[in-house]
Amino acid sequence: MSTSLTPTRPVPPAPAPASAKPGKRRARALTWAQVRSSLPAALRKLDPRELLGSPVLFVVELGAVVTTVLAVVEPSGFAIAIAIWLWLTVLFGTLAEAIAESRGKAQASSLRATQKQTTARRVDAPADTLATGTGLDRLPTVEVPSSSLAVGDVVVVAAGETIPGDGDVIEGVASVDESAITGESAPVIRESGGDRSAVTGGTVVLSDQIVVRITAPAGSTFVDRMIALVEGSERQKTPNEIALNVLLTTLTIVFVLAVATLQPFAIYSGERQSLLVLIALLVCLIPTTIGALLSAIGIAGMDRLVQRNVLAMSGRAVEAAGDVDVLLLDKTGTITHGNRFATEVMPVGQVTAQELAAAARLSSLADETPEGRSIVDLVERVYPSVAAEAHDGGELADAELVPFTAQTRMSGIDLPTSGPNAGPGDLRRIRKGAGSAVGRWVHASGAHVSDAAAAELAAHIEAVSSQGGTPLVVAEQVGRGPARVLGVVRLKDVVKDGLRERFDELRAMGIRSVMVTGDNAITARAIAAEAGVDDVLAEATPEDKMALIRREQEGGRLVAMAGDGTNDAPALAQSDVGVAMNTGTTAAKEAGNMVDLDSNPTKLIEIVEIGKQLLITRGALTTFSVANDIAKYFAILPAMFLALFPQLGVLNIMQLSSPESAILSAVIFNALIILVLVPLALRGVKYRPSSASDLLRRNLLIYGVGGLIAPFIGIKLIDLVVSALPGF
Repeated sequence: MSTSLTPTRPVPPAPAPASAKPGKRRARALTWAQVRSSLPAALRKLDPRELLGSPVLFVVELGAVVTTVLAVVEPSGFAIAIAIWLWLTVLFGTLAEAIAESRGKAQASSLRATQKQTTARRVDAPADTLATGTGLDRLPTVEVPSSSLAVGDVVVVAAGETIPGDGDVIEGVASVDESAITGESAPVIRESGGDRSAVTGGTVVLSDQIVVRITAPAGSTFVDRMIALVEGSERQKTPNEIALNVLLTTLTIVFVLAVATLQPFAIYSGERQSLLVLIALLVCLIPTTIGALLSAIGIAGMDRLVQRNVLAMSGRAVEAAGDVDVLLLDKTGTITHGNRFATEVMPVGQVTAQELAAAARLSSLADETPEGRSIVDLVERVYPSVAAEAHDGGELADAELVPFTAQTRMSGIDLPTSGPNAGPGDLRRIRKGAGSAVGRWVHASGAHVSDAAAAELAAHIEAVSSQGGTPLVVAEQVGRGPARVLGVVRLKDVVKDGLRERFDELRAMGIRSVMVTGDNAITARAIAAEAGVDDVLAEATPEDKMALIRREQEGGRLVAMAGDGTNDAPALAQSDVGVAMNTGTTAAKEAGNMVDLDSNPTKLIEIVEIGKQLLITRGALTTFSVANDIAKYFAILPAMFLALFPQLGVLNIMQLSSPESAILSAVIFNALIILVLVPLALRGVKYRPSSASDLLRRNLLIYGVGGLIAPFIGIKLIDLVVSALPGF
């Protein structure tokens, strides 16, 4: 190929399989290093003002303060031990939240490292000139700090330079290294005039040059928002979390009243209970386990998304993902790769596949569109002998390129020739394009296409169209002779790997998938069948997408939408969960409440799984917390009233050594179980696609029955240790 005909547009690398993406930066649930580094933050959270947001832990801390005072006024080994373990109970609760937050802060630190002050080459021109969007790279520029850029400024970024701020490419095309943001080493293509025009500040241009219009002021870029979100500074409690907090507060009030009424009854019965024992009973009966872990569960859910390169704008979006019923996916760039690719050559009549491939390749050498490049790639891959026999350097030296125009609907090449029908100055003309346009060109040359050839050509075109592809007809004319049709090149939207299996998983979760596209119904149905989508909305306008989402929502269903284009922005905003691809436009990313940094639509399955995992984890630990209170009744209540009512001895089924040992063992278990469950709260309960009834049954069996049995075993083992200590 001659140098002058080599495309300057960078070719995007082949996408990695979907299976290679998940969990690539997944961290261990808990390490001792995390515990040590989180201890100072946990101690700071012991401030009562910090604990007011967690009523359960606030009550425990009040109890710890009172028992500490009692231990000072009337020192005893029992009182000191109770005071110490109550403080540890509060500390373990704040430690769980601190560890969850530290993981987010570690993510934020790595993101903050990508931010640095850079010098930007701002185009120095009047606003009306900047508005044209063409020829801006040839205008004079002035160097300014990136921090001084304002919305609307236009900057030029060349190969090797850092993009100074968030913006849209308005001129040019380049490959960009986004590894600092996405963690992916493969460069991506950013170009003007499409759905891949958005660029992020801090990323680096690797080739060519682009002109970028800044869309976010310094200090509020995409990375700035990511840092604030993963640090948790903008995290608000979700409706489910608020509802559970209300329930926990109510239960705490109920148990406070219940324990408070025990003293009058005890006095009436002649067995006054110490305040120390009543506080221990209260702390053991209120839902301290889930109260201590609730915040950590929510923070960890968002952190699991960050580990998978998904940024959730709010915890509400994560929870909504767990309840999604309908999933809408845009076809282009989401289900398919976004560009049509040549997959097959289909010769007509006596033409061989090699002849058609050679002509198609020649007509595409100077075609810089993705379709044209894919034809060259197909021929070189499937027909290597054709490419090897070509001598592009000499053969194309005097070639004249015929670019595609909307009027001709064809492109091609004119080559010097010396065939039998050629005279001096005659050319070999090759054209490819829409069937009707090429047909008119062939007839204009005086050629007559036989009925058999015409029927075969029509059959090829119909076959390609009916399967959702695009047929390109190739023809040639040598000298002044009649032109002849060589055959058809099949272009098709290529479905991304692994989607069918992912959609099978969605169905197992009870989620219906709908592909939304502006394509005609035939093409849409073909792509949907290949991808394994449940339903299709074809020839859809932005208004049609909005109407579909509203109909589903009016039926009480939660809708998730994945998209990357400006035309997807209204639907992303209307959806309960709107996941924008990072390769998409700024409008799409602003409209969604999640951004997939890998731009992998199959990630939506993981998002749903993480949402369900968050809800299941919260439900499982709530079930466990309530269930393990039963064992504490059998430990503390007999210990409190055994002297007055010896008949309560039958309730001492654990055969605990003494009243003091029983009470202290229950308090110690109550504290330690929080620490034991921290890794589970951070990692989340493993989700398996199944029905709601199966999930409930599994939750009750494992965490209900487990929460009932574990305390009996734990308290008994602790009692054996405590009873061996002096004074017990």
